[in-house]
Amino acid sequence: MKIAVASGKGGTGKTTVATNLAWVASDRGHGVAYLDCDVEEPNGHLFLNPRISVSEPATRLVPEVDEAKCTYCGRCGEICQFSAIVCLGRAIVVNPDMCHACGGCKLVCPTGAITEVPREMGRIDRGDAAKVQFVRGLLNVGEAMSPPLIRKVLAAAPHTDLVLIDAPPGTSCPVIASLRGSDYVLLVTEPTPFGLHDLKLAVDMVRALKLPFGVVINRADSGDERTRAYCASNRIPILLEIPDDRRVAEAYSRGELACVGMDEYREAFANLLNRILEVAQSPRQTGMGA
Repeated sequence: MKIAVASGKGGTGKTTVATNLAWVASDRGHGVAYLDCDVEEPNGHLFLNPRISVSEPATRLVPEVDEAKCTYCGRCGEICQFSAIVCLGRAIVVNPDMCHACGGCKLVCPTGAITEVPREMGRIDRGDAAKVQFVRGLLNVGEAMSPPLIRKVLAAAPHTDLVLIDAPPGTSCPVIASLRGSDYVLLVTEPTPFGLHDLKLAVDMVRALKLPFGVVINRADSGDERTRAYCASNRIPILLEIPDDRRVAEAYSRGELACVGMDEYREAFANLLNRILEVAQSPRQTGMGA
């Protein structure tokens, strides 16, 4: 089962939930893999402390033009929807930063002047954190697009009972790339006006993707009731409420998991795991508005 942990905005506690959930699931005997798909700023390693055993470059294919074969017909530029390759008179300009590696330009080239060559975009690290298998992507500084690397992180997932996907924050293309193929999405929010606004965007996103989902409210006793009212009126299950507990903040600042040192949080995340497994099997309670 693939569980993606996402949020409409940064700073809601998404990684806190994902890492604690992964640790508790492994402690309960599940085979668990944690995938850090927040490739622009991965931080799950700060809490899981993995031993990295493999670190390898990640590449994507970009076009390379042999102008000795090129007739400057312009078909490559016509098919590219991102202006990654453009025919300017008697010259072909390639912008690899804009290339989505679709291969269309190579397919339409009538003379075979275009080949695809690998271009390094970052790296993938693999290892283990106690009983949790660990995979993360790290995008190179200045790289324009993260979805190709996110897809490689997902493809590197080991075969386990449970895969926890720590998605990037927000609702843009990197998040959608992380969520595709998931069996369940956990949306982490906070009970503030900004938190509710971004939760609504995230709900629209997962409903458009037709994925079952539920909500975790972090710092649940520090805001107002509008987030709970919104979830109730839209038939969205609230699976866990985490209080605004100074001990959790202190553990976070030390890079420690709340479920390791505090029994009540170990039990809370174990209950969260059980509820996810239960509601994922019950279409009437998935938050999809059925």
